[in-house]
Amino acid sequence: MMSFTIFLGLIVVVAFLLIVVIMVQNPKGGGLSSSFGGGGTQQLGGVKKTTDFLDKSTWYLATFLLVLILASNI
Repeated sequence: MMSFTIFLGLIVVVAFLLIVVIMVQNPKGGGLSSSFGGGGTQQLGGVKKTTDFLDKSTWYLATFLLVLILASNI
């Protein structure tokens, strides 16, 4: 029972961090908006590095969250 409580706490923290990282990102402009001319923005070097870091952070946090959820059910 104690390990489930630890997993639950970690899941809440990782989910909160994932929400924050997603909210900080700029919209990509894909989907329907790109077909109406909304996807033509370019990024400079510093902005590109920040975007790459946020993208990688999103994937790592999402993967870690999935692993935590699966591990809490074992």
